[in-house]
Amino acid sequence: MDHSADNIADHTADRIAERLTRAGELLAEYPVVDGHNDLPWALREQVGYDLDARDIATDQSAHLHTDIRRLRAGGVGAQFWSVYVRSDMAGDAAVSATLEQIDVVAELLDRHPADLRRALTADDMEAARAEGRIASLMGAEGGHSINNSLGTLRALHTLGVRYMTLTHNDNIAWADSATDEPGVGGLSPFGREVVREMNRTGMLVDLSHVAATTMRDALATSTAPVMFSHSSARAVCDHPRNIPDDVLAQLPANGGIAMATFVPKFVLPAAVAWTRAADENMRAHGLHHLDTTSQAMKIHAAFEAANPRPMATVATIADHLDHMREVAGIDHIGIGGDYDGTAFLPAGLEDVSGYPNLIAELLGRGWSATDLAKLTWRNAVRVLRDAEDVARELRTRHGPSHATIGELDAPEA
Repeated sequence: MDHSADNIADHTADRIAERLTRAGELLAEYPVVDGHNDLPWALREQVGYDLDARDIATDQSAHLHTDIRRLRAGGVGAQFWSVYVRSDMAGDAAVSATLEQIDVVAELLDRHPADLRRALTADDMEAARAEGRIASLMGAEGGHSINNSLGTLRALHTLGVRYMTLTHNDNIAWADSATDEPGVGGLSPFGREVVREMNRTGMLVDLSHVAATTMRDALATSTAPVMFSHSSARAVCDHPRNIPDDVLAQLPANGGIAMATFVPKFVLPAAVAWTRAADENMRAHGLHHLDTTSQAMKIHAAFEAANPRPMATVATIADHLDHMREVAGIDHIGIGGDYDGTAFLPAGLEDVSGYPNLIAELLGRGWSATDLAKLTWRNAVRVLRDAEDVARELRTRHGPSHATIGELDAPEA
């Protein structure tokens, strides 16, 4: 009887098990800094911030991609919690909602001090790693959160926000989004002043969601490293949310970081059209396409049952990381999963416990322990530290900007 097929399968299973064991060992030393997790918005949408109803100290796999047990299982050592608000919110309503998002992150930290540690600096991140706690940072998603006010920008920094994505899915008055029609052609003069003030405060300029023109304008303006908190490679999947190669190639000179996302419609070409149809189905039911409430997920599930979804896998994400490493270099890449901000995720990366599967895949592709330590931890910490150094120097040269959008973006007479 020929047992060769069984022997090959056993050998393959052994290799996978060995890589997973090795991945766990590597993550124990250099855990994942994840660039973007939408848990605060999910808590708002699902339970109105009632943390007893979604206690992340208990198993939340029926409702969320994220809880403490799965963060630990995934080897997550630092998390940028997104204090996102939808881009159809505007003005003071957007500012208030952002403050509510910041408030719920503070409540999470107060409730779980043994596991989560507030982090404002790179040193705080390293201290959390030494203590075995998860460094918790915040990132605002969308410049609409500051309502065209540099004072509000500074207030968010004072409250602990350490990056701001310049746009979300829609243009704002001073910056173009990747998924809207061109408005100001990238950054307006006020938009460039926002970038400069972010550099001065030490808030990272996040270029996920922005148009390629905005990416290039920001790179031309910023004197500090930029980040892409959750974007992948446009050359691998031609979606406007991804990063063109010419922009990736600028990261070494800038010192920034591109953190690959897991959202299937951004990483798998076959998923782009399918997700567009799924989004239209949500709108036909009167729901926002980013809704992840239980009602919305039932509608998603029914659509998926009738229209099987093209499946991204761990290998899909590894393909993006391989390409991003080739173009930007190993010192300028990271991971930003976008958990709890998307209805669908790749096989093997269904929740925050999946990171060891990705590290095991990269080990199988020949990534070294040094490469992986940079990907998961070192690069992100270095970028924040470098931004702090730039801010410290800039503050010795000039004080806060009080420019207004009316002054800088006023049409010429």
